[in-house]
Amino acid sequence: MSDATLVIPNPMQQCDAVRKALYPSETPMTLPALFDPLRIPLIGSPLFIISNPDLVIAQCKAGIVGSFPALNAREAEGEPIELDRWLTRIKEELDRHNQANPDNPAAPYAVNQIVHRSNSRLERDVEICVKHEVPLWITSLGAQTWLNDAVHSVGGVVLHDIINNRFAHKAIEKGADGLIAVAAGAGGHAGAQSPFALVQEIREWFDGPLFLSGAIARGDSILAAQAMGADGGYAGSAFIATAEANADERYKQMVAESGASDIVYSDLFTGVWGNYLKPSIAAQGMDPENLERSDPSNMDFSADRQKPKSWKEIWGAGQGIGAVKSVVPAAELVDRLVGEYAAARRRLFDQTA
Repeated sequence: MSDATLVIPNPMQQCDAVRKALYPSETPMTLPALFDPLRIPLIGSPLFIISNPDLVIAQCKAGIVGSFPALNAREAEGEPIELDRWLTRIKEELDRHNQANPDNPAAPYAVNQIVHRSNSRLERDVEICVKHEVPLWITSLGAQTWLNDAVHSVGGVVLHDIINNRFAHKAIEKGADGLIAVAAGAGGHAGAQSPFALVQEIREWFDGPLFLSGAIARGDSILAAQAMGADGGYAGSAFIATAEANADERYKQMVAESGASDIVYSDLFTGVWGNYLKPSIAAQGMDPENLERSDPSNMDFSADRQKPKSWKEIWGAGQGIGAVKSVVPAAELVDRLVGEYAAARRRLFDQTA
């Protein structure tokens, strides 16, 4: 069997063995059982506008967590609630897959909730997700006890994304089950800290679920995240360049043709620091090397927020996109990551045997 099609049995259960081999003095950590079906320890991150049911379903069937922001599901006034329709479709398609493939069940799906005060849909969307018993929730831009309690009321698991150790403490104190450490190099809203430093500081006090974000675009990087002490990786930018992604074809091609040097870190476009493709900024007549600072008080995630029309074609991506060479189906991308992860494990354990 070639690396490209290699299936690694129970990889999430093997995370403990990896950490025990690398850190024999530490107590192994365990993950919730919902992660057991994963082929590799990877969450496909929720991509604003881009993540849709097609991409999520493809990711889950391929063996990684697929996710989408609740705010991506939008309807015009008077129309049926799109989030309800999306969740119904995802659940039904994954259920059919599982019935047809009992020995190869789909990975769980996740919904991302923006917990910022400007998100006027938050309570409605939480209620819908509770109704559908969403198994995995990813929360961003604010940790709220009431939301975590709602998730736990239906047996769900909450991962909160953070950019530093202080926010990590706050998230766990308010009831999150685990963390997503968003380090330097991540696409979209990203932190500025080294992944080594961020994971190290979190693992000094927290032994629960921890996934690492920041230039995760190869299977090698996923194993490296585990070696640092995380349970797995969190990748988004590579999935922009997939057939199922709801992205402009020019955007997909730009990701496939760009590398780390084509990324700029700015807070201008949303009020939150993030990584963006320099060519997309230059195409709108701006100098990506001389961008203004934003006023963070203007941060707005409401449905009717206003921004310059030209900014709709300023595209986010992380520093790991040099690993992306072409636009492919999501399943093909996952197969590549699985093969790279297996090859990296063999290299590592051959070196340490």
